[in-house]
Amino acid sequence: MRKTLLALAAVVSFGSTLFAQKVDFEEYTLDNGLHVVLHQDKSAPVVVTSVMYHVGAKDENPDRTGFAHFFEHLLFEGTENIERGEWFKMVTSNGGHNNANTSDDRTYYYEVFPSNNLELALWMESDRMIQPVINQIGVDTQNEVVKEEKRLRVDNQPYGNLITEVKKNMFFNHPYRWAPIGSMEHLDAATLEEFRAFHKKFYVPNNAVLVVAGDIDFDQTKEWIEKYFGIAERGAEVPRVNAKEAPITKTLHATAYDANIQLPMHLLAYRTPSMKTRDARVLDMISSYLSGGKSTILYKKIVDEKKMALEIFASNFAQEDYGIYFIGYLPMQGISKEDIRKEIDEELVKLQTELISERDYQKLQNDFENMYVNSNSDLESLAENLASYYMLYGDINLINEEIDIYRSITREEIRDVANRYLKPNQRLELDYLPETEQE
Repeated sequence: MRKTLLALAAVVSFGSTLFAQKVDFEEYTLDNGLHVVLHQDKSAPVVVTSVMYHVGAKDENPDRTGFAHFFEHLLFEGTENIERGEWFKMVTSNGGHNNANTSDDRTYYYEVFPSNNLELALWMESDRMIQPVINQIGVDTQNEVVKEEKRLRVDNQPYGNLITEVKKNMFFNHPYRWAPIGSMEHLDAATLEEFRAFHKKFYVPNNAVLVVAGDIDFDQTKEWIEKYFGIAERGAEVPRVNAKEAPITKTLHATAYDANIQLPMHLLAYRTPSMKTRDARVLDMISSYLSGGKSTILYKKIVDEKKMALEIFASNFAQEDYGIYFIGYLPMQGISKEDIRKEIDEELVKLQTELISERDYQKLQNDFENMYVNSNSDLESLAENLASYYMLYGDINLINEEIDIYRSITREEIRDVANRYLKPNQRLELDYLPETEQE
């Protein structure tokens, strides 16, 4: 009887998984170049309105880093129609919440409202695009906000500069070499005219995608979008970053120090291809295979069995132009970094010369099916995924089809991709140490 119930539960679960995987949407482009994506979900009276701009840290002047992230803050200051300090009050008083985030590749703004406030959300985002107030008081205020964020999340955060240290030692031509938080000195030196020029260049409809998802009526939504966004003037075409990096052919070494840590961390970092490539998806699977949980290869061997490290992780940090594949570990006292690195390299060689077991392969497939379904399980995530697939991947249909790529990856591909990118002569070896160890 129990087996029957389990089998029935599996069928129900499988059916709901298939249902959850299908995301219906409609897309079109306004005359001014703004791309629009609509998704209807009437399961709750809620709507997400979001705008993603194709501008991130990589689009900055090397002498003015931090601009993209700075605008994530600055554009909440107000508009010609929304007084300074009123943006958040307007959102919360109408039953909503909002936020924004910035990466090396894009900047994303969104609001979540009861669906009867959709018109308000569209008006607010259009006003932010068309006529924000960019003045000295706003710049000065947000400059202090960004400095405090940097102190809190980077300067005073244990291992807060870890990724920044990796990037600056792996990228020499491409602007991925600096962090989105940027330089406070650069922001201090920037003029008001430079901030206004940045907005004029990047915050234009033809450099953005608008996503509206939730309890919407298509015809009414399209009418409001045309009314509020259709009046935005098309900007000049935005030049895209085209910097190339020479392959790493000899092991790179670097050391960094952090006053906020007591335990050293050691990293092996490999430069990998764009997230748009098939190889990037294979590397996702490899990271899950190596350390996607406490039962996986590296964790079980190095942490559980040999007790050589307190923690170990592997992660594929894929971005629009390049990616970074990390393997990091915290050695146990008395264990050398070289001994742990030797154990890691042994497992990498196995991965590069042998096929993973059929059982491990099936576990990976199950894990990625589950992650895929969960990635679109809430409206906010779904809206951001729609925007990202359109803007960064150049194929919005991947929201329904990317899982087919993962399903089609073979054990042979896992072996070959590990062999292609994860060799000792292709990596950076970074020692991230407590400041007390600095000579």
